[in-house]
Amino acid sequence: MKLSVKTVSSLEKCFLDEDIEKKREISSLSALCGEKLSFQIAYYNKISDNPNDTLCYLNVSSQIADLVKINKIESVPVRFTTYANCEDKNYLRKEPGLFPDLLIPMDSEYELHVPAHHLGSLWIDVDIPENHKGGIFPIEFSFTSEKNGKGRVFAQCSFELKIIPANLPEQTLTCTQWLHCDCLADYYRVDIFSERHWEIIENYVRCAVKNGINSVFTPIFTPPLDTPEGKERPTVQLIEVFEKSGKWGFNFSRLDRWIEMCERCGVKYFELSHLFTQQGATHAPKIMGWKNGRYQKLFGWETAASSDEYAGFLRSFLRRFIDHMKKKGLDQRCIFHISDEPRDRHFDDYATAKSIVADLLDGYHVADALSSVNFYNTGLVERPIPSIDFIEDFIEANVPDLWTYYCCAQYNDVPNRFIAMPLSRTRIVGAQFYKYSVVGFLHWGYNFWYTMTSQQLCNPYLTTDVGRVPAGDAYSVYPAADGTPLESIRLRSFYEAICDLRALTLCEKLCGRDAVLEAVNSVFPQPFDFKNYPSDGIYILALRHKINSMIEEKI
Repeated sequence: MKLSVKTVSSLEKCFLDEDIEKKREISSLSALCGEKLSFQIAYYNKISDNPNDTLCYLNVSSQIADLVKINKIESVPVRFTTYANCEDKNYLRKEPGLFPDLLIPMDSEYELHVPAHHLGSLWIDVDIPENHKGGIFPIEFSFTSEKNGKGRVFAQCSFELKIIPANLPEQTLTCTQWLHCDCLADYYRVDIFSERHWEIIENYVRCAVKNGINSVFTPIFTPPLDTPEGKERPTVQLIEVFEKSGKWGFNFSRLDRWIEMCERCGVKYFELSHLFTQQGATHAPKIMGWKNGRYQKLFGWETAASSDEYAGFLRSFLRRFIDHMKKKGLDQRCIFHISDEPRDRHFDDYATAKSIVADLLDGYHVADALSSVNFYNTGLVERPIPSIDFIEDFIEANVPDLWTYYCCAQYNDVPNRFIAMPLSRTRIVGAQFYKYSVVGFLHWGYNFWYTMTSQQLCNPYLTTDVGRVPAGDAYSVYPAADGTPLESIRLRSFYEAICDLRALTLCEKLCGRDAVLEAVNSVFPQPFDFKNYPSDGIYILALRHKINSMIEEKI
């Protein structure tokens, strides 16, 4: 074995057929307390006289070795990188192939197989506790033929981490990636809301919160999303519904269990499933309940959104729900949705749907993903969530407390998280959100493993495009066999963006907003906005270095 290794930044993607010599070495970084700092070790086995001689062991030596965790980055098949009409050049590759994305935790022995003639990489985390004393800490890595650093040394590399003794401030960005409970039940073949299902859901919520997702999509009723008219998704409904003699009753015990689970995991906000169907608000979502002693479908595609019966049901439910959440002190931590992604042609239907509940939801956070600023300018939507390629319209309209989102349609120019994109295109939003005072981010796919019509389960390890959208759009975690999620480097890169935003916020507190904006503008080529930003990740690292240095000077 003739092993070459090199420390590189967490913004790299190491393809199997690349040359390690062309990877930019990064041997030192700084971080704040309470931050999980990440970098990578790229490795390449040039020669293997014995084709079976591919085993080695990674050893870590440092004063802070106990803070170091290591994952192996695995490649996944990508057949659909982006749309055929995509003119954007800021992709790593547009041809199908194997792309690095999946993180596999290594056990404590750090056993590693390094086949000859392919470039591999390890994701290194240093999980820095709050109130750390700070200092400069070398971390030495050695690859040896035996455990515990014994035997032949194949390769060595080192990294220097500077810990600045200032705590990363609490996250203020509200961040959601939609949790799909039906996908969890189908993939793991468990009954919905069985004890095992609850365990799996909690595992996924805990991982989400760890990665900065502090708002959890809460299925009060089965979400009316990504389902063709007349078709259904499996029932995942937290609210039990009863109808007797024209009066509605509700049981919130399952919702209470959900809330307790989320609170235990550190969730801050409860994002409620939509009250009307997607892209038009023309029908009621599927709602199951007890009527005349029989459990049956009460509302669905056959129910017009404006029907008197559904309007009466919905108003009765919202009164009880809001009262229930008020008693728990959680009503102001709820985010309500009317309908997902309405277009201009849906304006009247959306207005009709919202009028049914507008008075009951007055004073609450009601927001929807959309692209047309007309919904805001007319006063129909007070808290729009514009797609990131149309956000300039909303910035010009001076929308307060602005959110944004991206999905499969945002494939030209703007940030996104497709597997074929560089990680800098995912992480850049930290600086963008700071500059434009974005307070919330939404993404539809934390673990969407169905086809786009939600009628068939995909294998997320093989069908990374779920049949119809660019690979990486539909989910940011993979399902481990034990009911826990495996993270992607895209999820972790977005977490790094949130840490960048938190560091910029701390720097503003210490130095003032003008000084921080001046630092951003001095590092990034101008103009810098959501469509103009550097494609090279070195600028992001340079900005964090500058911001960390400004913080260090002030403390």
